[in-house]
Amino acid sequence: MMKDLSWLTYVMLILASYRLTHLIVFDKITEFLREPFLRRKRVIEHGEAKTKKEPTSMFGYLLNCYWCTGIWIAAILGIFYLLYPAWARPFIFILSIAGGQAVLETVVGVAVKLVRYFDSAKPDG
Repeated sequence: MMKDLSWLTYVMLILASYRLTHLIVFDKITEFLREPFLRRKRVIEHGEAKTKKEPTSMFGYLLNCYWCTGIWIAAILGIFYLLYPAWARPFIFILSIAGGQAVLETVVGVAVKLVRYFDSAKPDG
């Protein structure tokens, strides 16, 4: 079955895994999943008081760690696709489009910032 996996499907699985991981770890819409496993801690950094969120358990750490969550999401999506490809395809398709869009948005955002930086660094004259 693995030998039948096309390069396009593999790329789609990567993008889908990226987007779902980001959704769970960073996005506001899934904050309700993370909140029960985090506590607020007041710290002083560089003379400035800040509030940080820290995990209260290993599960909380998992939900806050991009690399940890990414491994589990990749495993879940990969196994889901291998066992139930017809059911997995729509989810992977949608998540991979969103993942590709997120990567493009990041690249464009960085490029815009670089252009602004270099424009502002030009000597007047």
